[in-house]
Amino acid sequence: MVLDVAQERGIAIRALARKVPEGREYVEWVQGSLSDDDALTRLVSGAEAVIHIAGLTNAPDPSQFEAANVTGTERLIAACKAQKVKRFVFVSSLSARKPELSLYGASKARAEELVKASGLQWTIVRPPGVYGPRDVDYLDMFRTAKFGFVPLPPGGASSIIHARDLANLLLDLVPATGMVLKKLFEPDDGREGGWSHKELAVQIGASVGRKVFAPHLPEGVLKLAASADRMLRGDKAKLTADRVGYMCHPNWVSRSDRAVPQGVWQPEIDGAEGLKATAEWYRREGWL
Repeated sequence: MVLDVAQERGIAIRALARKVPEGREYVEWVQGSLSDDDALTRLVSGAEAVIHIAGLTNAPDPSQFEAANVTGTERLIAACKAQKVKRFVFVSSLSARKPELSLYGASKARAEELVKASGLQWTIVRPPGVYGPRDVDYLDMFRTAKFGFVPLPPGGASSIIHARDLANLLLDLVPATGMVLKKLFEPDDGREGGWSHKELAVQIGASVGRKVFAPHLPEGVLKLAASADRMLRGDKAKLTADRVGYMCHPNWVSRSDRAVPQGVWQPEIDGAEGLKATAEWYRREGWL
């Protein structure tokens, strides 16, 4: 989505990809990965700023989080410093608030410390749940909602943000103003207090035209479900033991004292409106 919004704004952009996708001719592609120092040098050379979005959110082998999220960030910082790129916007995760709950969150927390110690002109963004076109993390909830059933973790609340709002934020942060330099932000869709798990399930049901039964499942049941998902989908399993760890935490609501200053950015897409539009996109693309 960042690439789409950058094109709409007329911003020249260069992006890293293991496999260069077809189309998007407006993007200058660099083939490689976060473990490829030559590719990282080509990526950042001559850049005004770097937005570090790449990261591993799910992995069958937990050691991969360290390699991708920590070492990868360290390599990218080194490339920026070598090429005299000063502005660095880092996309972390709300899970970094509680690194003890998951290896993913712990890896993001360690990456944040590298960014803070880098000497670059940094800004850190901890998005909550990101949904919208092309998103696969919320897709299963939409699919089960079609059948009137959305299983939930134990009671709690979380914030969400539409991918387009997040893309706008990341690009809005590139100018290195005093309001954003060396700051850590937790954006959201503007809903105070976030969404309870039940409210979000009901709203997803409404977006697909169904009333849903949304039971809260205990942690033990979710761990069994994670084992079953691993057996069924192997390395492509979406529900892992590591994810269960932070799913069961009751509060993933973005904090108001970490809100982005209104003079810099404000969300434009209401959660109910955005979830409905996302369901429509899934239908058009044959995902739902």
